[in-house]
Amino acid sequence: MATKTVEIGGVNLRLSAPDRSDQGWIGQEEILMRLLACWLVVDDADLPLSPRLLGPPGIGKTTLAMAAARRRNQPLYINQCTSDTRPEDLIVTPVLAESGRIAYHASPLATAMIEGGVCVLDEGNRMNEKSWASLAPLLDHRRYVESIVAGITIPAHRDFRVCVTMNEDESTYEVPDYILSRLQPTLTLDFPSRDDEMAILRYHLPFAEPELTALTVDFLQRAHKLRLDFSPRDGISILRYAIKRMAQDPRHPLAKDAAWRESLECVLGQEALDLEDLAARKRRSLGDQFSPMGLGDVYFDPDDPLHPDRFEDDDEEDDR
Repeated sequence: MATKTVEIGGVNLRLSAPDRSDQGWIGQEEILMRLLACWLVVDDADLPLSPRLLGPPGIGKTTLAMAAARRRNQPLYINQCTSDTRPEDLIVTPVLAESGRIAYHASPLATAMIEGGVCVLDEGNRMNEKSWASLAPLLDHRRYVESIVAGITIPAHRDFRVCVTMNEDESTYEVPDYILSRLQPTLTLDFPSRDDEMAILRYHLPFAEPELTALTVDFLQRAHKLRLDFSPRDGISILRYAIKRMAQDPRHPLAKDAAWRESLECVLGQEALDLEDLAARKRRSLGDQFSPMGLGDVYFDPDDPLHPDRFEDDDEEDDR
């Protein structure tokens, strides 16, 4: 496919290609509807919002944005943010062409602005303030960016939409308040339910044996209850490696339990073999408190029979 070029301010820009990954969104329809609501425009004077998608790594923040772009029937562009991302990386990058002349390449973000697509700024809390500052006019009513290297201003197409994913961990740089005030609202993703997690693993690995899939889902659900940040992505890696180990030598295949346990240790480390001990050590490192906590955690010890989570567990057992 030939590279598409456009002219802006007398400068020819080579556009980036959209992301063509086919990822399905399973469950948690409510969070998808909230993201789509952020991107609605209800009046000629209205503007779309630029939300933050917050959650631990591997929970599906980027997949959620991909699903929203598909729901809106718009092309998707992903800008991967890192600690050394520069303003020109976010907007226009000069490249020395074979002719010896300078060619200008529009970033995925700038391409989405020009084409009227959706852009995900992935892991935005990895970027430094200088890079964020270059996006300030895009994230308010002005809706444009300025390329210093190309000497042009790029206005955003009316259909352009953007969101930023952020992991709930220590970021390389703190996002400045004047940027955070533009990245609203904050949409927090929760871990999926048991049924949704089972459906996610079956979607990605439909060839996996049901017993191995069930072992993986049971592990993830126990981890979620203990507030350990093991994600569906981790589950997919565990299950995929276990399948490969079993298939490696058809004459002497590993037993399912042995293959799964080996895979768990290789993917998440030996400490993941004892979730309760891992959770206790994490609790001690946090001063005997997990964050975030529910009201039940404030007023009851984890082992208290009156803890609200105990009633939820009992209800789940009754449902079974």
